Amino acid sequence: MKTLVVYESLWGNTEQIARAVAAGLGDAMNVDVVEVGDAPAVPGDDVNLVVVCGPTHAFSMSRPDTRLEAVARGASNTAPGPGIREWIAALPSASSGLIVATFDTRVEKVRRLPGSAASKAGKLLNHLGYVQVLDPESFYVAAVPGPLLDGEIDRARVWGGRLGDAVREHLNARTLQ
Repeated sequence: MKTLVVYESLWGNTEQIARAVAAGLGDAMNVDVVEVGDAPAVPGDDVNLVVVCGPTHAFSMSRPDTRLEAVARGASNTAPGPGIREWIAALPSASSGLIVATFDTRVEKVRRLPGSAASKAGKLLNHLGYVQVLDPESFYVAAVPGPLLDGEIDRARVWGGRLGDAVREHLNARTLQ
């Protein structure tokens, strides 16, 4: 099985989580981790799972103005180019029921507030016909620039393993039909 992990990371925190999720998936799958600006416009025919991840900005996915604001505040891991919002908007509909999963990073102090990049990305992907096998997940940072809270890297690896299990179960059930 092949997985494509597409991440947007302004401060480096989301990239760290993306790589930890990939490590959790790695035992079961061949995983490519790519920054959204380098992501293919269409996942290849050999891809079974696409994981989309980005930071939560203003209770949703980043926008050009929020990315510029992050750069103005010192984010160094990005040019103000496309984010996952624009990448998803350019995706074609999924005719084959390609499996997706979404996660985001967000500031811990807004844990209970509504809205997240992962939830919005998941809804948009569902509308395009992609199939989610796990609910969107959030990983937490102490403040906008980070760092990640203690234990989040390990939690991301575990979540990646759970995602791999869910994908295998989904594919096995589809094969039995």
